[in-house]
Amino acid sequence: MPRLAAAFVLALGLALPAAGAELAPDRAAALEHMVIQDCGSCHGLTMKGGLGSPLTADALAHAEPEGLALIILDGVPGTAMPPWRPLLTEDEALWIANYLKELE
Repeated sequence: MPRLAAAFVLALGLALPAAGAELAPDRAAALEHMVIQDCGSCHGLTMKGGLGSPLTADALAHAEPEGLALIILDGVPGTAMPPWRPLLTEDEALWIANYLKELE
């Protein structure tokens, strides 16, 4: 995680629940599609980086899912990473964070 993103998460001083609720299979499929299409448009369709940093399991190994979820929800000011909070719940952002951490 870039230093700016890490600092942003720490500066927020917020915490998400450690375990997100189970999502309905159709919503999980929609989120997986969103990750590939929307996240992939900046982070690369293989999540190995592009305009945005890589989102592979190796690149995110040191990141906590709750911190990643906050970045997903609130974006990173001064970068191209937009906030997704208007479109996602906290549980959905946490699901995406865990999904990304498991990508091969």
